[in-house]
Amino acid sequence: MLIRLKNATKKCVGTKQTLKALETGKALTVFVAKDADPKVSDKVIELCNQKHIDCVFIDTMRQVGECCGIEIGAASAAILKD
Repeated sequence: MLIRLKNATKKCVGTKQTLKALETGKALTVFVAKDADPKVSDKVIELCNQKHIDCVFIDTMRQVGECCGIEIGAASAAILKD
């Protein structure tokens, strides 16, 4: 699953951008780190459920960040529609 995120041509990184992509209908698949603060990740998970978007759980924020090409961890990321 991480390969899909890493190889995606269009993606967004971070909770604010992921929430925005979900709200505007641009997100195809969302990735959420299991070790993210629930105060942050619960909003993303809830919106995924409401919008019927696949929500994939990744073990660590570091893994999410690395797949997105950043040197810090990220609580969430999304593959966007072309």
